[in-house]
Amino acid sequence: MERIAQLKQYLVDVRTEARKVVWPTRKETMQTTIVVFSMVVIVSLFLWIVDALLALVVQWVIG
Repeated sequence: MERIAQLKQYLVDVRTEARKVVWPTRKETMQTTIVVFSMVVIVSLFLWIVDALLALVVQWVIG
């Protein structure tokens, strides 16, 4: 019976904490999404350039 009581208390605590969650507004979500996509593009371009340069260096070293 103690485990059932612990489970009930746990579920009550989960529900209490879930009520404290503050969801972002639509505007905040859109802004964050744009920032994430922008960073993905920037990092992808950077890695592509570094990869191309390293490939050239390896080709030059190998001959």
